[in-house]
Amino acid sequence: MSNNINFQELAEYFKSVQLNIVTALEELDGKKFLKDDWIKDSTQNLIGNGSTQILENGNIFERAGVGFSCVSGQSLPKSASLERQHLSDCKFNAMGVSLVLHPFNPYIPTIHFNIRFLVVNTPEKDIWWFGGGMDLTPYYGFEEDCIHFHQICKNALDPFGNHLYPLFKKQCDNYFYLKHRNEARGIGGIFYDNFDSLGFEKSLDVTKSVANSFLKAYLPIVEKRKSHSFNEQNREFQAFRRGRYVEFNLIFDRGTLFGLQSGGRTESILLSMPPKVQWGYNYQPQINTEEEKLYTDFLPAKDWLNKDGLNLDKDI
Repeated sequence: MSNNINFQELAEYFKSVQLNIVTALEELDGKKFLKDDWIKDSTQNLIGNGSTQILENGNIFERAGVGFSCVSGQSLPKSASLERQHLSDCKFNAMGVSLVLHPFNPYIPTIHFNIRFLVVNTPEKDIWWFGGGMDLTPYYGFEEDCIHFHQICKNALDPFGNHLYPLFKKQCDNYFYLKHRNEARGIGGIFYDNFDSLGFEKSLDVTKSVANSFLKAYLPIVEKRKSHSFNEQNREFQAFRRGRYVEFNLIFDRGTLFGLQSGGRTESILLSMPPKVQWGYNYQPQINTEEEKLYTDFLPAKDWLNKDGLNLDKDI
């Protein structure tokens, strides 16, 4: 570990992010999370500890999972070293907070958020980087929700350079994309990995700003949509679209692959999975419906913050 990085202090910060988010979500939902602390022993490649906090069958959330982990291993998994192949067999330390929220109401979008930090030990020096971001997956789209979400993401990054939001947005659009279907998972957000270009303190500040913006980005949307009426057809479409979520997480998601490849705790790794899912063979939404509008107006990547005639400073 680099002499300039206090790993324990950083871990305490990550734990505080988990606690703050869980507290806010409990207040919103009215139901408590189950806390499942765990320890990974040295019988496998991975050792460490963490806490998985899970809420199921709540008043708003059908499943909400917020996990913290702090682990070390003897060999960095390939999923974490795609851009640094020379580090693939090195010892590493990693920590992160990751969450996925699956609401009951199909008019409330699913959301994913995470922040992470990784240090790789090489004979010459320790190499570190941050990663993280958040992305929104609506089932029924609302333009003002998308604008609000992206504006909060941009506000979090602009103090560190106007180039970061467009860069992280593009990376998000490219990453959360189901290549085998030529289809986006949702309306994007921000995503970054291998981030060290501002130095440790500033790179940490970026990550803290992203973490601080999560509740501001998501909770106003939930508050506005939580009383929206829905029927069984809406729930069926939600379950179908959740199938796309499962496909992405099991085929492409590097966080899921990192956990499984490193011998991580399976229940914690797969907490992101939606509780009820369905697949329909060659499903096509009916023309001129809200379901079709998701495909035509929301899933194609676009610049949500430069649309003519919209007040981008307006809160929802």
